[in-house]
Amino acid sequence: MNSKRPVNLDLGKFHFPLPAITSILHRVSGIIIFVGVAFMLYGLQLSLSGEEGFSQVSELLNSFFAKLIIWGIMSALLYHLVAGIKHLLMDMGVAEELESGRVAAKITIAVSVVLIVLAGVWIWA
Repeated sequence: MNSKRPVNLDLGKFHFPLPAITSILHRVSGIIIFVGVAFMLYGLQLSLSGEEGFSQVSELLNSFFAKLIIWGIMSALLYHLVAGIKHLLMDMGVAEELESGRVAAKITIAVSVVLIVLAGVWIWA
């Protein structure tokens, strides 16, 4: 056995290309959406339970922390949508080359940032 092999990988030494980062973020945003839907469904169930439940949810949704959580879920949803469209286009043969993949990743980030900022303005307006 070779004793010079590393025992633990230093993840700080790895530098992923932008298309890989956008792909990983697409998966992470899907997980955030999955967890966020559970909270949103609970709020929906509570608001439909009666007038008192609706009042509770209404008061809760006016708090800063709730708006921040909703903005986080919306951000994940918007990023997941844009990255999903990019992946669909790649499945159709668009932007499969190395350079066009980098450009598509930059466009994905730019469009997502614009949509996320607009969602924040809409939520806090």
